[in-house]
Amino acid sequence: MNWEAFLAPYQQAVDELKVKLRGMRSQYEYESSHSPIEFVTGRVKPISSILEKARRKQMPMNTIEKEMQDIAGLRVVCQFVDDIYAVGSMLKNRNDFTVVEEKDYISDKKESGYRSYHIIIEYPVETIHGEKLLLAEIQIRTLAMNFWATNEHSLNYKYSGQIPVKIQSRLKRAAEAAFRLDEEMSIIRNDIQEAQQIFRKKQEKNKHGRDNGF
Repeated sequence: MNWEAFLAPYQQAVDELKVKLRGMRSQYEYESSHSPIEFVTGRVKPISSILEKARRKQMPMNTIEKEMQDIAGLRVVCQFVDDIYAVGSMLKNRNDFTVVEEKDYISDKKESGYRSYHIIIEYPVETIHGEKLLLAEIQIRTLAMNFWATNEHSLNYKYSGQIPVKIQSRLKRAAEAAFRLDEEMSIIRNDIQEAQQIFRKKQEKNKHGRDNGF
């Protein structure tokens, strides 16, 4: 397989979606309102990870384009749990791609303690051969969920997916602690957002002062 040619449209999809999702965040900032999006990242799955997943899922190589949903992956990180569902709703209302599946691992967390909201989309990429529809996965999670998931991913890599029982137990407790943090922050959400708005206005005032030579 010519991997470079195969993955090029996926990289294009990731690059375009990052611009679009970051654009959503900027629109909120222009309107001086709270943005449910804290930051956006994206990546194309490494070839070694594609091959490993195909082997693990017993997925023939000629079917990965239709069966592997996360070759193109985007991550949207939010401050609050409610923001996750707000972002999900916005994505479902867009007309530049089609939502084909949703996986709510927040209300129905994984056994490991993993929490996140996944949206699988079918995204049209314009290539020199015409339009190509690709599957992409958008993960939406809070900062706390992202911190936990990043560390769990590292441990899975270290232990080749066989994390020792003692560490698994600690991970589960950490996942619950992270979720309690999210719940507590949600309770004082209005105060946090008001404080952030005051800080933002102060920054803008200082910036305009510098621009005017003060």
